[in-house]
Amino acid sequence: MGVTRRELLAAAVSAGLVQAKPRKVDITRISAITDEIARTPADAIAFARKYGMRWLELRDVPGGKGGYPDLAPDALRAAAREFRDNGIGISYLDAALYKFSLPGTEPVRRETPEQQKRRAERDAIRFEHRMEDLGKALDAAHVLGCDKVRIFTFSRVAEPLKIMPRVAEIFQPMVEMAGKAKIRLLVENEGSCNVATCAELAEIARLVPAKWFGINFDILNGLAHKEEPFPYGYNLLPKKRIGNFHIKGRSVLAGPQKQDWVAIFRAAANDGYKECFGLETHIFGAGQIQASHDSMQEIVRLLAQV
Repeated sequence: MGVTRRELLAAAVSAGLVQAKPRKVDITRISAITDEIARTPADAIAFARKYGMRWLELRDVPGGKGGYPDLAPDALRAAAREFRDNGIGISYLDAALYKFSLPGTEPVRRETPEQQKRRAERDAIRFEHRMEDLGKALDAAHVLGCDKVRIFTFSRVAEPLKIMPRVAEIFQPMVEMAGKAKIRLLVENEGSCNVATCAELAEIARLVPAKWFGINFDILNGLAHKEEPFPYGYNLLPKKRIGNFHIKGRSVLAGPQKQDWVAIFRAAANDGYKECFGLETHIFGAGQIQASHDSMQEIVRLLAQV
């Protein structure tokens, strides 16, 4: 039997002779953080079904107290079953790991001596339990069927790049633990942490080259540091290390922080990005749920242009 056209094309793609078609960005690639879009898990599922979404991100339990890794085992399994039974996958676990000061460093913040002492004592305990907390997040991700967990880079100091090698060294055993669990740790750029800009994301990725360590790019989180998110900031990032995007509501709705998401979606697809884009509304108060719907409706409109 002769070689088929499909086999010839597959061989050409494998050899690099033909560029594989970028994976289309459509509603099947859009996720959302549940405690931003709803007040109960059931309402978050209803939100997803309303827009034809297949994925959600998890942080705190909507209407509950604490994050999903803090749930009792039976409650966590029940939560996972509810999502699964409704055809919803979990694209990303937005754990709040390492969003505190690194012992031996002084974060940039205004504190009285007494406040500084209490904060340092509290954060020293959190640092001591860092591996235990990571283990809880990895276990929760397994139960939820999720292969990516968020981490931060400790509270921001005056000169973050100077302590970046130390942060990278601290992350090494965490990445090894995550790798054994087949789960990627994604560092988010966060304005209050040592990695806030795309340049800093690129640097921590360079210092921790492991395959189980990647990037969660939040499009607006570098604005406080005078960063142009796109295309400048995006072009600094190692594209193959990006495991998640966050879409702030203000980045799609009319206003000074609005970004060109059609161009961003196209650029990510052309650069081979195949994962999800997660809505993190971040417009708080009584209008948050409506703002989430407004944001998602605008995302759907933008996807039609992609």
